Amino acid sequence: MEYDFDKVIDRTGTNCSKWDLRKEVFGRDDVLPMWVADTDFEAPKEVIEAMEERLKHGIYGYTYRPKSFNKSIINWMKKRHGWDIEDEWITFSPGVVPALSVAINTFTHPGDRVIIQTPIYPPFQSIVKENGRIIVDNELMLIDGRYQMDIEKLEEQIKISDSSFTSNTINENREFDQRIKLLLFCSPHNPTGRVWTKEELLKIGEICLENDILIVSDEIHSDIIYKGYKHIPIASLSKDLEQNTITCIAPSKTFSLAGLSSSAVIIPNKKIRDLFNNTLNKLAIGGGNIFGNIALEAAYSYGEDWLEELLIYLEENLNYLMKYFEEKIPEIKPIKPEATYLVWLDCKELGLEGKELVDFFVNEAKVGVNPGFTFGENGSSFVRLNIGCPRSILEEGLNRIEKAVKRLNK
Repeated sequence: MEYDFDKVIDRTGTNCSKWDLRKEVFGRDDVLPMWVADTDFEAPKEVIEAMEERLKHGIYGYTYRPKSFNKSIINWMKKRHGWDIEDEWITFSPGVVPALSVAINTFTHPGDRVIIQTPIYPPFQSIVKENGRIIVDNELMLIDGRYQMDIEKLEEQIKISDSSFTSNTINENREFDQRIKLLLFCSPHNPTGRVWTKEELLKIGEICLENDILIVSDEIHSDIIYKGYKHIPIASLSKDLEQNTITCIAPSKTFSLAGLSSSAVIIPNKKIRDLFNNTLNKLAIGGGNIFGNIALEAAYSYGEDWLEELLIYLEENLNYLMKYFEEKIPEIKPIKPEATYLVWLDCKELGLEGKELVDFFVNEAKVGVNPGFTFGENGSSFVRLNIGCPRSILEEGLNRIEKAVKRLNK
């Protein structure tokens, strides 16, 4: 392999959330951090070189995104995902979560309902609640070790919501209703690792079209796909879905660039795009920064070879983990992801859940994980583990978990 993913790089002392906040997050600084969804791998050399070249200039004033910025996104989406997008469809956000929040504030009012599918990345819940909207939780179903969407339940939830429609008056005599306005969709899904099939995407897309529900699709993990699976942007499936979807992407998870706060939002529908951009302008957050812009363009322009090798390495990490749990820690059942470097661990057989389960991982195993209950009530007996790290770190983490489980069983 041309790239050395086994290389262990000390991230402490770099204001790194994953490593430097261990004491603050877990109450101790001796945990092995396998939580925050960024990787411990060096970014592609082409990205580093592009930023180094700009750094040498010495002046870092106000900037803008050149035509080549959008071109890199257009080429990437075509080559990796088979979706032809146009230059004017692309807008900017300092991150995918800010883009989700902009969409909520643009296309819903306080009291409106928003669909999410738990267990789900925690900000999906918090940005709905903190903006005064109401969550409609269409829980995913775990069937034979694989999560599936509950389409029948979703149709019932929409009917119930529509039938209880009431018009209310809020400040400034503005009228609003409480029907479902928006679906916050996660594709591929975090934390379950599902890559939704064409059939699943068409089903949920059809429901949204029939009920005038706007789809906001978080596709930030769409480049980390394992063999045998293919990510399909939901907007690419039909002209109708294209016109009813906001697609959010970023190179951050893929290329170790999360700290550069640069993402793209693809909105083919001009009316929707103009409204979205209007909110961006009101908030004055559409500018971006020099190095985020450069890194995104370089990653999408020159990072494909690096990514192909990363995918091989991550799949080997995943296979190592699956075998390790099966042979040495059978009490914990990993839900094998089809995408992402995040593994959802089913810990029911340990007899622990919620904060007690997290306490076991942190204080007994000394491994920092994401608490499953933060992803929804149906995640209380799970934790999320990040395998986007050198093999030696993964081995150490699994060894710590194995020893802790053995002590628990005694």
